[in-house]
Amino acid sequence: MTVKDQAKTGTRNHYILIVFDSCRYDSFMTARPRTIRKLGKVEPRWSYASWTAPSHYNLLMGLMPHTSPRHVYASEYYKKDFFKFNERLGEGGIEFKSFVPRLYLPVLLQKLGYRTNAMVSLPVLNPTTVLNSGFDSYRLMEKHNDMRAMVRQMRFPEDQPSFHLLNVGETHYPYALPDEPEDEWPRVSGVHGVFKHLDEAIVGGKLRRGREKMFDNRKLAKLRDRQIEAVKYLDGVVQELFDLVPKNTYITVTADHGELFGEQGYFGHGPIYHEKVLEVPFVEGKLR
Repeated sequence: MTVKDQAKTGTRNHYILIVFDSCRYDSFMTARPRTIRKLGKVEPRWSYASWTAPSHYNLLMGLMPHTSPRHVYASEYYKKDFFKFNERLGEGGIEFKSFVPRLYLPVLLQKLGYRTNAMVSLPVLNPTTVLNSGFDSYRLMEKHNDMRAMVRQMRFPEDQPSFHLLNVGETHYPYALPDEPEDEWPRVSGVHGVFKHLDEAIVGGKLRRGREKMFDNRKLAKLRDRQIEAVKYLDGVVQELFDLVPKNTYITVTADHGELFGEQGYFGHGPIYHEKVLEVPFVEGKLR
């Protein structure tokens, strides 16, 4: 049976990997998303990295955010984790050696006959980066915070299984929904304009020399509330996605890393070692 025949008979799943950028686990759970929970039980897991680019590289290697089991060899955990792709893809015989030598999920999927697609929100994932390997279509969206625009562009050919990576930016600073005017977005000194000011003395923008307090706990609490509201909003967009996808579609919803909102003097993510910058939500399954 050919790849196209398998797709037509429904033996191979379409696969969607949705990454809520910067969404920490407790923000996700506080939002109480109903639609996303249709996929299954939401687990707290741990990202392999605390920043967008390296985390997405791990995800595209096939390394989903991990649990933290005791008394288990790492090799055994990886074996089980890679074997999970048999369920995700509706495909048999996939294990770690299936990813060799490229160790890159999109390349493997192309070999399996998939049409591979990515729509990303954050400029650090732009199409000229190394992440754009093994993709038939890879696009940086015009707005960093519009998952609905992604959903409206998704296609699922009947004669070929599809893989879609969606890097969703509503949950990333400044936690803004697509209809919110930019002049109403919150501003945090030293953070706003991350990509614009990479050549400044301080990555993320100029350090103001005034007496402005860098971290105001009340403002940071409001930022966390904004992330929670973003998850509530995205739950509705995910319903639109569920209404669109074919029945033989497997979906993973997770985050690339978490976020700090003032805990122990930290804000944001990146060169930070803290459990809340690594703890992420994880849920996956097929719609029933």
